[in-house]
Amino acid sequence: MASWVLHVDMDQFLAAVEVLRRPELAGRPVVVGGRGDPTERAVVATASYEARAYGVRSGMPLKTAIRKCPDAVFLPVDFPVYEEKSAAVMDALRAYPDTVVEVLGWDEAFVGIDADDPVPTARGLQAAVLAATELHCSVGIGDSLVRAKIATDFGKPRGLFVLTADNWLEVMGDRPTQALWGVGRRISLRLAALGIHTVGELARAPDDGLAREFGPSTGPHLGNLGRGLGRTTVDDTPWILRAHGHEQTYQHDLTSPDEVAAAMRALADQVVADLRAEGRPCLRVHLKVRFAPFWTVTRIRKLPEPTYEPDVITATALDLLARLDDDRPIRLLGVRGEMVPPAGGYDR
Repeated sequence: MASWVLHVDMDQFLAAVEVLRRPELAGRPVVVGGRGDPTERAVVATASYEARAYGVRSGMPLKTAIRKCPDAVFLPVDFPVYEEKSAAVMDALRAYPDTVVEVLGWDEAFVGIDADDPVPTARGLQAAVLAATELHCSVGIGDSLVRAKIATDFGKPRGLFVLTADNWLEVMGDRPTQALWGVGRRISLRLAALGIHTVGELARAPDDGLAREFGPSTGPHLGNLGRGLGRTTVDDTPWILRAHGHEQTYQHDLTSPDEVAAAMRALADQVVADLRAEGRPCLRVHLKVRFAPFWTVTRIRKLPEPTYEPDVITATALDLLARLDDDRPIRLLGVRGEMVPPAGGYDR
């Protein structure tokens, strides 16, 4: 009997939840994002498959989405409803016999099983989730977390796909490196500068060369991604939050120091409320700022001592901003408080 990793990923999760609430939207292009107003500054959280056919994608500005799909129905993000459905999905997975469930996000999870044939369990999980939530999911089946995660996209929507060492290069070898889970545009460009354009080329690249370019840990890790290698065991250890953060896209650019300071303090107050509820003070302050038109910078600073004081967090974030020495208008600010580790540290 072999060990398998299944990656369960909900299909168009937020849009599907909204269609459940509004059955008349079935078959129509639906876009969920921001306050549901495409004239405002906000991005797409999820688009239905009908909207995706017009080129609408997650992370796209709503203003761009409505240009691509003028007939789409735009709806606001409703976190409490999605969290309730997410909990029901995860409960259904955990209730399935002989499974180990590792939650990856509110709409996806890894499920570990031992079976000669993983397909019946995968179909059983799809049926269990549908019965519990009226929502459909796709399942990627693999012999590592990397392969299972990537396999899911080949099975969407509502399907299954198996990706293992046996068919990895056949399926993935000619695809661009950015098709790999964990390889973004910047990494792919750096790989391209080394003459590595495809997954197959990355799989064959010597680790020592990758280590020289990306470092002794990241370089070999990228090589393993190219080979589909990585962790093979699902870990159901509860995830412990490392930080709480809030960010805000402003409908009008912030241009004055007073506006920026007030906005930063409002974010710090929200962060501190979360930290107090968690019972762990802030150890590091993370700043995110997006200057107009669309240039984003992040900075981090460790505090001299942990704190719950919003004044300290605000002052630290403002100083990080000042050190950028950039007076362009600001369209987005984010403040994140990284907490002191729990007693015993983090399990994962």
